[in-house]
Amino acid sequence: MPSRLTPHHDGSPLYVSTQAPELGEVVRVRLRVPGDFGPLAWVGTRSNPNREPRFDEASVIAAADGWQWWEASVEVENPVHGYRWLLVGVDGRQHWLNQLGLFTTEVRDHDDFRLVAHEPAPAWAASSILYQVFPDRFARSAAAGSRPAPEWAIPAEWSDPLDPVPPARSTQFFGGDLDGVREHLDHLESFGVNLLYLTPMFPARSNHRYDASTFDVVDPLLGGDEALVRLVEAAHARGIRVIGDLTSNHSGDAHEWFRTAQADPDSVERGFYYFRDEAQGGGYESWLGVPSLPKFDWSSAELRRRFIEGRDSVVARFLAPPFNLDGWRIDVANMTGRLGAEDLNAEVRQTIRRTMLDVNPDTILLGESTNDAASDVQGDAWHGAMTYTPFTRPLWSWLLEPGSPAGGGIGFPLAAVPSYDGHEFLETHLRFAAGFPWRTRLATMNALDTHDTPRFGTHARPGTLPVALGLAVTLPGIPVVWAGDEFGLTGVDGEASRTPIPWGSETASEVAPVLDTYRELLGLRRAHPVLATGGLRWLAVGDDAIAFVRESADEQLLVFAARAAATLELPAAAIAMTDAAARLTGDAELEASGDLLRLSSGAPAFAVWRLAGVAAPAWSGPAPA
Repeated sequence: MPSRLTPHHDGSPLYVSTQAPELGEVVRVRLRVPGDFGPLAWVGTRSNPNREPRFDEASVIAAADGWQWWEASVEVENPVHGYRWLLVGVDGRQHWLNQLGLFTTEVRDHDDFRLVAHEPAPAWAASSILYQVFPDRFARSAAAGSRPAPEWAIPAEWSDPLDPVPPARSTQFFGGDLDGVREHLDHLESFGVNLLYLTPMFPARSNHRYDASTFDVVDPLLGGDEALVRLVEAAHARGIRVIGDLTSNHSGDAHEWFRTAQADPDSVERGFYYFRDEAQGGGYESWLGVPSLPKFDWSSAELRRRFIEGRDSVVARFLAPPFNLDGWRIDVANMTGRLGAEDLNAEVRQTIRRTMLDVNPDTILLGESTNDAASDVQGDAWHGAMTYTPFTRPLWSWLLEPGSPAGGGIGFPLAAVPSYDGHEFLETHLRFAAGFPWRTRLATMNALDTHDTPRFGTHARPGTLPVALGLAVTLPGIPVVWAGDEFGLTGVDGEASRTPIPWGSETASEVAPVLDTYRELLGLRRAHPVLATGGLRWLAVGDDAIAFVRESADEQLLVFAARAAATLELPAAAIAMTDAAARLTGDAELEASGDLLRLSSGAPAFAVWRLAGVAAPAWSGPAPA
């Protein structure tokens, strides 16, 4: 049976007049109601300013293509202002519409649409394509060979296999450096990448460098401060921004601050960490009990001053000349400032963002959270999240072979990834995406995998790589390429996924088609701005396929993703003018038959068609900002 049309609203410019409202501003919001929904006696919004409900009535402003457009005004009374739609039929029936969908019973504030009055992300954030580099494994410049390996390292040749057994797991050293990254920027540029994310670059005693021994300089093994300056300058010349990685939750146990704290109980640095007294068993708090990663105590004003607050802080120094980084990804952002009854997370993240606004407001701040990040990502600091619940985990459950091991990655235990059909994929995706304001969702990362997970291709169902990458590109959020995925690399866990890049294999028969897939689908993202900021309307779902449209006044992109042979049917009124649809990619079929549209494929497929933009009425009142 075809999916029934339902009323629709999202946070995009088709439906919200102002994308970055100020506190106290009146914003106009719109609802599209299908013509066969039934006669309505009252339509409007229910907000909850200061935890007290308020209703604002909407009125019909236009009708087009079988839809009615309703418009209401909402005053933004709180920095994060939630609202939902209420539709009352002439027969007394009531429907509530929130980010999860349409309901006949009252719904939770948690899932409301949200207007955010905090300082917005930089304008370029939503249109980013992010490429993640683990410096030790990306590329070696000629200078790398002249640098002796540090005493903690187990040196390896570029072609050596990874050794996953401790101590080599964290100390096997391949010697990639920042000039090696700079020398391969043409590779990133060939995919349309415009945002480069470097995992930590500070001196440490591991190949991953999440155990920093100082935050004052770039690791000499990576080429030092000068190499970072050269890389950023070269990247900027190509239109590629660069962000770094900060460990706000902990330092390494070799860090100068921690060594001073251990040596001198009366030092100011002692207050940077959580030391336990003898009655508590002695020792200190660390990340998940790992002694090499002592945890920061953010109640220390001096720690804040040195690390995150003001123009002399670590956060500020690398955003300013000569380094000019374009932002930070914050490691273990979800644990930062949290221990037992203490929760300073909001203070820390807001301080980081204030510093960034002072030094360079055109920078991005992304917070890592292994689990549901929504409660922390409401626009007050993090512009988006490096998280796995809205996209990565449901995607794996739909597209990996049943019974695939999770490899201990992305929040799964050492067990099999649960298997989902398309309905369960969509339900899970909607449940977690609904916790984010539309604005922060646009800057949240859509990752198939990362340096902390198995690689997606390791256990993917045959033929589903284009499906997975296509969804990363076409759903709201920043598509992520973990360096090596485009070469078809595999890895059973996060460590095994940190394979040195096999430069020189680009024309190999097993690599070239994967590279072509990445170029085609990432190119789609760059060519069509609607994929960055346009609305999202779900059209149909089956066990093996899903369909949705990204829409703006300029264009609509109809997306069909199938993990196996599948057919979806939907009302012809779901999307107008399909007779003029232009295929952009993929081999699936789009057919119109009477009052139905049929999307079908005889195998796994990802397909996109372009249509004319939505015929939206003009906004009432002054032109929206």
